[in-house]
Amino acid sequence: MKYKSQQVAYWFFALSVVLLLLQIVYGFIMAFAHLGYDGLHELIPFHAATATHKNLLVVWILSGFMGAAYYIIPDEAEKELVSVPLVKLQFWSLAIVGVVAVIGFHLNWWEGRKFLEIPRPLDYLVVVNVLLFLYIILMTLFTGKKKTTTSLVLTMGLLFAALLYLPGMVWFDNQTMDSFFRWWVVHLWVEGVWELIMGGILAYLLIKLTGVDREVIEKWLYVIVGLTFLSGVLGTGHHYYYIGTPKYWLMIGGIFSALEPLAFLGMALFAIAMYRKGEKRHPNKLALTWTLGTAILSFVGAGLLGVAHTLPAVNLWTHGTFVTAMHGHLAFWGAYGMLVLGMITYAMPLMTG
Repeated sequence: MKYKSQQVAYWFFALSVVLLLLQIVYGFIMAFAHLGYDGLHELIPFHAATATHKNLLVVWILSGFMGAAYYIIPDEAEKELVSVPLVKLQFWSLAIVGVVAVIGFHLNWWEGRKFLEIPRPLDYLVVVNVLLFLYIILMTLFTGKKKTTTSLVLTMGLLFAALLYLPGMVWFDNQTMDSFFRWWVVHLWVEGVWELIMGGILAYLLIKLTGVDREVIEKWLYVIVGLTFLSGVLGTGHHYYYIGTPKYWLMIGGIFSALEPLAFLGMALFAIAMYRKGEKRHPNKLALTWTLGTAILSFVGAGLLGVAHTLPAVNLWTHGTFVTAMHGHLAFWGAYGMLVLGMITYAMPLMTG
């Protein structure tokens, strides 16, 4: 670890792991409820459990991304973070949002909009939190000595993730309009800009773990970014099939969402090719295993299971079934969950000794 300020990533990684464990607990609560063992119903009804489970997922992965950015950007820019006290302020405001949201779900204080359930007042705190985070990252990057493709792709993903939170804050009385713009947040995050963040972190880990030349790895990044934007933006159409939108979304969504696995296939081929090309054998084999696993399982979960039910004629019968659940769970775990754990297992030994 080159810079002392990278140490702040520890707190974000610790928060990630705690929230992941809590998310698993709520997963078990829902699983037992499905089996008929719903003894906690009075305290944690199913709708509160599912909202908590999904939002814990978003917060623990975002916390992991933020920790990764605080670790990677100083290393790439060759400069300490501009303000460690501001980072600590941002961390505690993020933790408070998570805690208050979870309490709110159990008190029926929530929006009731799938995946964007947190109460409206917390939305404004999220915006302030993310603006503070972006200020720290952008100031560090632009006052640093170097600007690498890896750091720029990572920062671009983080910036777009912040901007794409805003459409979810606009209120619509019409359910179709609300659903239409809600997917601008949910889909364009997980199947768009989060892929840029994934590409940036994956590139950083592969540079550190394989010893392959940076120039070779970063050329792959351009391909992945191109595929992500081409397929991810118009692929949003697969959420518009039967919600009252015009019928041309059937064609647009069908074609472009069928192309989405190409970005994940590119990442899988990229990681494996770099691993085989690398002459260096890093002693941290666990981090390397998580990194390669990210690329492979993201292709299986997000790519293959996604394309299995994305065509309109198939989706008509499979939407909301276990095919959707398998795709969602393995995509999140493979693409983002394993990536955060890969970053944690790489950085923690360097931060703690």
